[in-house]
Amino acid sequence: MGEVRKLQKKLRQIENLELKVSLTPEEAVKVSKKAELRSRLAELLLQLSGPQQTQYIVGEEGDKMKRQVESRTEHHTDHTPAVKLARKDHQETEDKTKSGAEQEIKERETGIQSQKLPDPDAEFSSLKALWEKAKFRLRTLKGHSDIITCVAAVDNLVISGSRDTTVKVWHVPTATEQRNLGGHSGGVTCLSTPPAEYCRKLASALHLSEKERFIISGSTDCCVRIWTLSSGQCVKSIYTFNAVTSLCVIAEWEGYIVTGSDAGKLQVWDWLSQENRQSVNVHLDAVTTLQSHGPLVFSASTDGSVCVWEVYDGAAEPLKQIQHWGSEVTGCSRIDDVTGKLRLSARGDHIFLANGRSSIRVLNWRTGTMRRLTNHSSTAGVTDCVNQIPGLLVASCFDLTSGGNTLNLFSLPECRYLVSLTSSDLSRILCFAAWLTPSGGHRWVTGGRDLTVWEQLPGNGKKRGDVNAKRDSRLDGLLAESDGDSQEESDEDDDDDHDDDEDSTITDAEEVSGSSWLRCVLQ
Repeated sequence: MGEVRKLQKKLRQIENLELKVSLTPEEAVKVSKKAELRSRLAELLLQLSGPQQTQYIVGEEGDKMKRQVESRTEHHTDHTPAVKLARKDHQETEDKTKSGAEQEIKERETGIQSQKLPDPDAEFSSLKALWEKAKFRLRTLKGHSDIITCVAAVDNLVISGSRDTTVKVWHVPTATEQRNLGGHSGGVTCLSTPPAEYCRKLASALHLSEKERFIISGSTDCCVRIWTLSSGQCVKSIYTFNAVTSLCVIAEWEGYIVTGSDAGKLQVWDWLSQENRQSVNVHLDAVTTLQSHGPLVFSASTDGSVCVWEVYDGAAEPLKQIQHWGSEVTGCSRIDDVTGKLRLSARGDHIFLANGRSSIRVLNWRTGTMRRLTNHSSTAGVTDCVNQIPGLLVASCFDLTSGGNTLNLFSLPECRYLVSLTSSDLSRILCFAAWLTPSGGHRWVTGGRDLTVWEQLPGNGKKRGDVNAKRDSRLDGLLAESDGDSQEESDEDDDDDHDDDEDSTITDAEEVSGSSWLRCVLQ
């Protein structure tokens, strides 16, 4: 394939190597070439973008050309022949002879419709303007010695799990480590914070304060541990016989803990007794995400499949599968090896999927309809995680070419692009959690190489934020229909299988012009 795709593939491999615990001498040599490869890739993309600029102009240049076209049109109408002007005057005279009653009725109907139907574009413009002015303060929480794999939040506390085998509790207002929960012998892969009402049930059974909150952690050591948030004591431990790669709490009826393993198995555990209620092998590879919403549970796997389950309380097996969509539907057959995870965020009928590509997959889990949401302006972008806040979809984006990191914000339910938030101090974002402060401000936490707390500053304050809000007009396209992998992703997959194939008929220029953001602009 083209040199651009080969360079992108090498950079993906290097990013994967940098996440390893230790490197061989050969791997260290590959990593040392990262800056050189990025420079070469940036140079090629700049050269290839030249011929396309006159065809696909966006942003300020596009507005400039639009104004030029409008001015030419106005100039042309100034020279309209007299005959046409006379006909126009005659038509206007006929229009004025219409019944006054008809005009009045029409005006009333128009007025009623305008009152009933709010302007969605006006609401979106207002929301976009608000986020363009957003200011955040960033604070890095130092204490982990390896990659942060999962994060959660309870009130003013942040909980983080790391590959260094520890779970840490942080006090956000003071940015200090409050507790270090050591007990796992393998890397921590997942966290969950049960709702307060279920914590009260367990606290009562354990003769603890009814205000006690708990943290649940899963690890590659095959254990699930339940910790008290106040003291950091491990009150329960469940041995699953499989490396735990994901978990969630079903906050319905008596409550259940659902775990996913590295071999594709789902297991259901009773919240109070921790007894195993169900085991089912459904995925062909590691279950990388589990999420519950009411009586529904959503699971996703490295094999690219997504399952939807319904919970039946009191049944011998609480989970009943109601939908299964394989990689041929989700288009996630090739999970990027950098993170090795298929992340999902579900709400209503739609599931947002991130699988290390430049676009986000949007699956209607009831019908199997798949669409794509562009999350990067080229194929050099990597989407590691997605998350939903009321009214907002937040997606991470890592640029292989520059090493830059951003959080892209989209309005929900329309999935319209709002703004990108970035900072030069950001490291790659592999996990994300969000909550609102009592004053209504946003507070987020991101994890990867660094654990970073994002705290929104008042809009009328004089403090300068640590985050830059910017817009990339190339992300303004709406959702695109998708029956599988997009063209640029298919090309990239082909390149992975035929890295040494020099006889490809696809040129680099064709790759750039065929990228997803260009198709969105044309639509």
